[in-house]
Amino acid sequence: MQSGESSLRTRLFQIIFESDTPLAKAFDIALLTLILLSVTTVFLDSVPDLHQRFGEVFYFVEWGFTLIFTVELIVRLYCLDRPLRYLHSFYGILDLLAILPTWLALFIPGAQSLLVVRVLRVLRVFRVLRMMEFVGEGRLLVEALQRSQRKIFLFLTTVLLIVTIFGALIYMIEPPEAGFTSMPRAMYWGVVTLTTVGYGDIVPITPLGQFISAFMMILGYSIIAVPTGVFSAEVIRSIQRERYSEEACPGCGHEGHERDAKYCRFCGTWLDEQIPDPRAPEEDKTSDDEESSDR
Repeated sequence: MQSGESSLRTRLFQIIFESDTPLAKAFDIALLTLILLSVTTVFLDSVPDLHQRFGEVFYFVEWGFTLIFTVELIVRLYCLDRPLRYLHSFYGILDLLAILPTWLALFIPGAQSLLVVRVLRVLRVFRVLRMMEFVGEGRLLVEALQRSQRKIFLFLTTVLLIVTIFGALIYMIEPPEAGFTSMPRAMYWGVVTLTTVGYGDIVPITPLGQFISAFMMILGYSIIAVPTGVFSAEVIRSIQRERYSEEACPGCGHEGHERDAKYCRFCGTWLDEQIPDPRAPEEDKTSDDEESSDR
């Protein structure tokens, strides 16, 4: 009985968590289709006219999707030896969030609007369509962000200081009739102006305020490219690290050779072999001399 149950769990695991067999691929495609249909239902239900005409239909359809996803999650946990660890993983949290809003709507009205998080489950398409190699490219971007996070944090801190200082200045200069009724309101104007968005919902009316506004717009153009340059430089460094090997040359000890290089670009030593022992030719020559003398 236990062997039969173990065989069933193994079979279900191969279908649900793998994508090597036709049945597993069919399951993944069917799951992605249900996810997209469920998200489409949520969007359509948010339209007032459609909700008024088909609200009851959407309600039952949504509960049908929720029951299907609930059974799917239960089966997933049944296949695993450590189900709680899966629930703490990225995909486990997404699976749980996909069904919680509907169940919470029984106690909290309006919670079903959170069902749009189901669209995040479409990330499983990377596994279905064999796109996992793109994860490596994404890893380069994440590593570049991590290495440049201090520079970007310093940049954002500087921008925040600029917005705070100029927001305080414009709050003192401009009259309340211009819309600068509070410091947060003035800081909002500073963000909009520094990023050169310029909504126009709040503008200075005094000459000095207009001069400060023009200066901030020019300043925004000059500093907006700073984080882009920092991040681009780190991405280039990440690509170079992927291109070059950390293997040291057996001749001179230098690193940084291309992965397909055969010779050291510093000393010309063959990289795939150890440096030959300089005593070896002498030993070979000695042995040859001894053999010739014996003859």
